Amino acid sequence: MTGAAVPSASVDTLLLTVSAVDQPGITNALLRQLPSDAPVLDLEQVVVRGRLTLCALLGNAESVLHARPRLDAWAHEHELDLHLVEGHGDNAPRRPGRAYVVVLGDRLSVEAVGAVTDRITASGASIDRIRRLARTPVTAMEFDASGADVAELKRELAMVAAQFGIDIAVAAGGLARRGRRLLVMDVDSTLIQDEVIELLARYAGREQEVAAVTERAMRGEIDFTESLHARVEALAGLPVSVLDEVRDQVRLTPGARTLVRTVRRLGYSVGVVSGGFIEIVGPLAAELGIDHARANALEIEDGRLTGRVAGPVIDRAEKARTLREWADLAGLPLERTVAVGDGANDLDMLATAGIGIAFNAKPVVQQQADTTVNVPYLDSVLFLLGISRDDVEEADTVETTAAYNPHHA
Repeated sequence: MTGAAVPSASVDTLLLTVSAVDQPGITNALLRQLPSDAPVLDLEQVVVRGRLTLCALLGNAESVLHARPRLDAWAHEHELDLHLVEGHGDNAPRRPGRAYVVVLGDRLSVEAVGAVTDRITASGASIDRIRRLARTPVTAMEFDASGADVAELKRELAMVAAQFGIDIAVAAGGLARRGRRLLVMDVDSTLIQDEVIELLARYAGREQEVAAVTERAMRGEIDFTESLHARVEALAGLPVSVLDEVRDQVRLTPGARTLVRTVRRLGYSVGVVSGGFIEIVGPLAAELGIDHARANALEIEDGRLTGRVAGPVIDRAEKARTLREWADLAGLPLERTVAVGDGANDLDMLATAGIGIAFNAKPVVQQQADTTVNVPYLDSVLFLLGISRDDVEEADTVETTAAYNPHHA
């Protein structure tokens, strides 16, 4: 913990710290050694790599000190390191300006983590708690800070993220981080690994040509609507049966199922909005249990693609409008929405959402989004929302157990 602590008015307190190899029942065993007239004012415990550290702030210090010979003998018998500090006041009240800083990457070097903590404290904030959210397939850590200016921290830590090649998200703390949300995702190269129009163009023998136009559109170099019409034109004459074949070829991004399954357990509404095609997106959304799906429709005549889209194009403005529509439908303010995308046509949606996440995105998108994820696992988005890997795995285990045992509560 960093930052200055203000002692409480009472000095009749004592801080007891125990360090030991973790073992079942150790906390209860310690508490049973303490005098009954010493109230527990605070209790914190952490286990790191099988090593337990427990801190107890106790009242009636005189009574605890009187019991010290018994405590020392008990600690020696159980091979514990036990320390007492007299007159240790309570923690200072937490300052306004709660913020959560989540740091994730394939590897987090000591230099990178040190730079994060340095920037937080240099901004005038205090780090009150740190916890690990995930150890695999990426490392994710959460810093719970107070006295923070969220906007300033975002700017400061963006430089650290760029310097060390890690991802850092800063979000307001307190109740603002809890409760139901709306999650809206792009599809191509976000929810799935593929660009569907390129899979379709392969059947027309024009994949490379179409891929080049897609890349320019995603970088924001050409108008998306113009690029879509040009690319769809290349599909003219293809039999409608290729849509079924492409649906079978689509590859979900690693972690996509976990992300959707987990946020739905939390009561989130989930939607996908795509500049791709509803013929592919609709069945995919239904398979994953996604609530809303919107995408372009391919025009079909006599069992073949005409090379045109039917109806208005889902462009960057329409993606943002769709997010607002679904938020209204869910009864949620925009502050309770999360958007994930990778291309320039996602920029308006990312800017509209309460949290806009650039997922393995083009540089122009990474520069403008609230935060980035540059690891190939879509469920890393969960860590940015404060959901730990342990929480996810435990929920999966409970669901699996219940599925095998219909009487499981």
